[in-house]
Amino acid sequence: MIFNSRSVAFLLSILICFGIGITLTLNNIGFYIIFITLLVGFTISFSICFVVFELLVFREFRRINYVFSKFGTKSDGIIDGNNNGSVKRISSELLTFANRKEEEIEKLKKLEMFRREFLADISHELKTPVFAAQGFIHTLLDGAMEDEKYRDRFLQKSAKALDQLNNLIQDLIVISQLETGEIKMHKEAFDIRVLIHEIFEILEDRAHTKGISLHLDCPENEEIIIYADYNRLGQVLKNLIVNAIIYGKENGEVRVALKAKDKELIVSITDNGPGISDEHQKRIFQRFYRVEKSRSKEMGGTGLGLSIVKHILEAHGTSITLQSKVGKGCTFTFKLSKEHSS
Repeated sequence: MIFNSRSVAFLLSILICFGIGITLTLNNIGFYIIFITLLVGFTISFSICFVVFELLVFREFRRINYVFSKFGTKSDGIIDGNNNGSVKRISSELLTFANRKEEEIEKLKKLEMFRREFLADISHELKTPVFAAQGFIHTLLDGAMEDEKYRDRFLQKSAKALDQLNNLIQDLIVISQLETGEIKMHKEAFDIRVLIHEIFEILEDRAHTKGISLHLDCPENEEIIIYADYNRLGQVLKNLIVNAIIYGKENGEVRVALKAKDKELIVSITDNGPGISDEHQKRIFQRFYRVEKSRSKEMGGTGLGLSIVKHILEAHGTSITLQSKVGKGCTFTFKLSKEHSS
């Protein structure tokens, strides 16, 4: 039932008049006097109740509704255009408003925590190569430059540290552009097998140093045409295969499997490395997150590779999943469209 100041005043006035009428009837008062008394009583009680409820209750309801409208509530409002209000609707509106603000506060807390973690991570990642290059250069300036053996060695290490810094900055730029949509995917139709074989050729020497063999599992002598950004998808596959080589066991293997399903192609990259525990799998695609930080540092990389992979695939309208058990390697899987799509 919808209540407003008039309806509440009317109901209360009826109750008051009902009580007065019964009292007068029991006292054998004439009908005409009862009628006049009830009419006057109804008028007075209605006026008083209307003024009281309008000024003390429903005007405050309208103020609450006005405040909610400032916050952009999507409901019909507590008070409608005819000044109709409902306590039940107010309660519902307040509860909805409180829940929404609580969710917003939780999101803000998570964003603040993410901001603090990101600043701590980026500070550490930038500091490492800068301090390394700085140390080598200052050592040279302090006299080591005269020794040809130390000079060449320290210059090479300084260059390596600066290359690492440059890679980190470039990866940060790429992630930022992907998140803001500045990098657009230039999709085209191509045979994904050709792209994978190109990547295998690039990484063949790197895999050979660990005795790792690279395999492509797919139907032979059959084109597998997909619709994607050739260069960006190459970046995805290269990052995943490089990780599989780095963390895979020596004399092991890395397998890239292609499986057609309806209008999609399922791509999976599997290694026989140490695997990743459940606690780390949830965060593996976060920026700078490393399962074994000290070991990852030794193996190079910026800690942004999987985050870039995730963003590129999302820009293709798909996502990547990880299946892994400790001691049994990892399998990264994602889907690609085999047809032209916008």
